[in-house]
Amino acid sequence: MYNPTVARLTYRALLGRRRAMILFLLPGMLLLISAAVRAFNGMDDQVAADVLGGFALATMVPLIGVIAGTGAIGPEIDDGSIVYLLSKPVKRSSIIFTKLIVAIAVTMVFSAVPTLIAGFILNGNGQQVAVAYTVAALVASIAYSALFLLLGTISRHAVVIGLVYALVWETLFGSLIAGARTLSIQQWALALAQKVTGDGLVTSDVALPTAVALLAGVTIVATWFAAHKLSRLTLAGEE
Repeated sequence: MYNPTVARLTYRALLGRRRAMILFLLPGMLLLISAAVRAFNGMDDQVAADVLGGFALATMVPLIGVIAGTGAIGPEIDDGSIVYLLSKPVKRSSIIFTKLIVAIAVTMVFSAVPTLIAGFILNGNGQQVAVAYTVAALVASIAYSALFLLLGTISRHAVVIGLVYALVWETLFGSLIAGARTLSIQQWALALAQKVTGDGLVTSDVALPTAVALLAGVTIVATWFAAHKLSRLTLAGEE
């Protein structure tokens, strides 16, 4: 299912100069904020949880997911270069699976790794806060990548839709409407972080079994539907 050629082309597209600058900017901001908070407030478990939850998981992870997920396929569909891949003897499901793996890897590297480092800067992983939010960032990276890859496959406005979901639905509505938090990848990931800390520093509105089922379901369904849409795109082109 994994195609090295497709992976190489996707990595090259995602880590080009323009996108790479944005991908490095967000983790850099997190590390600078963490260093400043530690310098002014000292070691505080609750402050560390607030910074990692408020900026790392709520802002940085979904934004990087949008960049990696939509960027893995969206530009190729928009400029027509996807035809090059579709003309090769490669299964359409293999193309989607490979691009998903690349998007997940990029999102994890640029979100989970900085989150872990920031957690150690903030409180030295006291109360397992750094590890908890790193776990949350890892599982969120998978679901975000699958969801935003699907958006990149079906819409020319995938980036806008992704930003609306990440910043408006999860951040704005999620902070105001309890029901919205139930349909939030961020809350599902927080359920795993809550399990790691287990002392009230991290809370989620979704129970752990439900969160795991929803994370797996969204990832599987989004990946399948993206492969299905790409297959239909192939047939339309041949016709």
